[in-house]
Amino acid sequence: MNFLAFLLLGLIAGAIAKMILPGRQSGGWLITLVLGVVGALLGGFLGSVIFGASVDGFFDLTSWLLAIGGSIIVLLVYGALTGRRSRV
Repeated sequence: MNFLAFLLLGLIAGAIAKMILPGRQSGGWLITLVLGVVGALLGGFLGSVIFGASVDGFFDLTSWLLAIGGSIIVLLVYGALTGRRSRV
């Protein structure tokens, strides 16, 4: 998969992950989309290491599921790190 296709996959996966997660997450759409790209990287890496999954194709269902799953994980971690700050 080329770099632009991977970025597009990560951006869409981040938006889908934000829609799946309940409640209000901190950060705007730009942070969510950047975290989606990071999550797609994480999901692809973990999927290839743990399951031996191939993330070669843009239209491959495995690529999408791993990218969305990784994005959900990254958004949950980001929410846990930034959600506990108290505003004075």
